[in-house]
Amino acid sequence: MKPTLKPPFNPSAKPEAAAAKRPGFPVRLAPDAGTPSATKNIAGRAHPERATGIFDLKKPAPAMLPSGVGLDSRAVRARMVQKLAAQGVTDAQVLAAMGQVERHRFVDTALANQAYEDTSLPIGLGQTISKPNVVARMLELLRQSLGASDGKLGRVLEIGTGCGYQAAVLGQLATEVYSIERLRGLHDKARENLRAFRLANVHLLFGDGMAGYAKGAPYAAIIAAAGGEAIPPAWVEQLAVGGRLVAPMHMAGGAQALVVLDKTAQGITQTVLEAVHFVPLKSGTS
Repeated sequence: MKPTLKPPFNPSAKPEAAAAKRPGFPVRLAPDAGTPSATKNIAGRAHPERATGIFDLKKPAPAMLPSGVGLDSRAVRARMVQKLAAQGVTDAQVLAAMGQVERHRFVDTALANQAYEDTSLPIGLGQTISKPNVVARMLELLRQSLGASDGKLGRVLEIGTGCGYQAAVLGQLATEVYSIERLRGLHDKARENLRAFRLANVHLLFGDGMAGYAKGAPYAAIIAAAGGEAIPPAWVEQLAVGGRLVAPMHMAGGAQALVVLDKTAQGITQTVLEAVHFVPLKSGTS
């Protein structure tokens, strides 16, 4: 039986009102609303040895990578987690999630030996998978808004699914994840990559990330893997009061910096952090 997911706490709305906004899947958004169509994979039963995940009943799960290179062992991921901790990541839940998800399954086989190095790697269509340190840093920033180290994030919107790696990690940390990708090729690749993980709380959407996904709002957290000149208004509107948004943004001079935006009953507060380098945020689909 598929578990019943509870909507995240939203101090500005009654729980039943927020839950009523949750869409069913599969779903097709009306194009006249300015948002392209979005689809959800069928979520299946969890394997006992894994967390639950997305898969298609009509297709077999991807084959395991050959053993012998150590990539399918916990020891390799444990070493990556140790490096992340040494680099300053302290959130135990984030470190545990990073150690749980097999990053080598989200990159081409030829790059698998580099999967656990702290480096970004190409995933096709001019896009990259972010460095493990950057993923962990952004997720730690999201969780700092909870005020409790052992709590879970509520409903999260991810802008830029890419190959699906960060969505898989988010699936360990949040009650529900909506991840939107504007490039059809990457959306399909992420769907294939995530099938074996059977994350029933992760919903993959194909559409314009700049428009967000209003039918899943309000979100306790929003995270973006692409940087624009400003934070799109739709993201701010879809963020719940008490929620936090973490995204790269272009600053004066053309450089990018990591920005944290908190939405409170009194208004919006924005904090600019360290320099980062992400692909540019674009509108539309292709």
